[in-house]
Formats: sequence, structure tokens, C-alpha cells
Amino acid sequence: MKKSVHLPVKANRKRKLWRIPVVILALLVAFALAGFFLDAPSRQEAASLTIGEIDFSRLQDGTYRGSYQGTKGSLRDATVEIVVENGDVSQIRVLSGAVDENGTLQELAEGKSIRDLFDAVLQHESLQVDAISGATLTCNAHLKALENALLQAH
Repeated sequence: MKKSVHLPVKANRKRKLWRIPVVILALLVAFALAGFFLDAPSRQEAASLTIGEIDFSRLQDGTYRGSYQGTKGSLRDATVEIVVENGDVSQIRVLSGAVDENGTLQELAEGKSIRDLFDAVLQHESLQVDAISGATLTCNAHLKALENALLQAH
């Protein structure tokens, strides 16, 4: 006849308690992977954006808005507003995109924000500038929005 071994109640509870963090971790990994795969078309779209050339010497004075809206997802949508005075861009404001709910520019990578990207655009008078490392897709979306605003200023 076999003897049955009964574990104390505390040991049995400890055995079951380790399952909770494992289940939570598994759910977090599952959600992260699902988000990654669901966002793949949007990432691919933003990565393949073509940013055109703009003739900065032909800008007309005024205030202009430009937007980029992805067709495969809205995670990287961006809207900017530019002010052109005396033929030069005097102000660029990010209305939506890499800004928080208060309109403050968010840090993208390496302590840089979209302001750094736009400063390079103004310095070189070209949209053909290097993206912020680690934030290429966000930079592409904002450059496309800026391009659309600048096209209106022609």
C-alpha cells in the first residue's frame, strides 16, 4: 500500500504563487509581439517615404500647415505649421506627432528632439538631412509633414 504524502499548505501556496509573475510576463511578451507585428506595415510605410527637394529661395510669406498621415497606421502621423517671413522660414511648430499633450517636444533619442532635425533643415535649407539615430521613422514622418507645408509656400 502506498503512503500519501501531504505537503504543508504554505509550500503548496508557494508553488502556485510563482505562476502569477510567469503568466504576467508571458502576457506582456505576447502583447509586445502582437504590437510589433501589427505595426509592421506602418513602420514599412514610414521607412519607404520619399522626401522631395524644396527650393527654399522661392518661399512665399505666410503661415502654412502640412501633415503626414499614414495609410497603414496612425502611430507616426505628424502635423507641422511653418511661418515664412521675408522669404525665410522663421518658425516651425509641431502641432501633432512627437509632442506630448502640452505641446512640448518629446525626446526621441540621444537627448534629441524634432527641433534638432528641423534646425538641420533650416541650416542646410534642405530636407535631405540625416535622421536622428534611433528615430528614423518618426523623423521621416515629420520631414514629410514639413515638406507638405513648404510645398504650399511655393
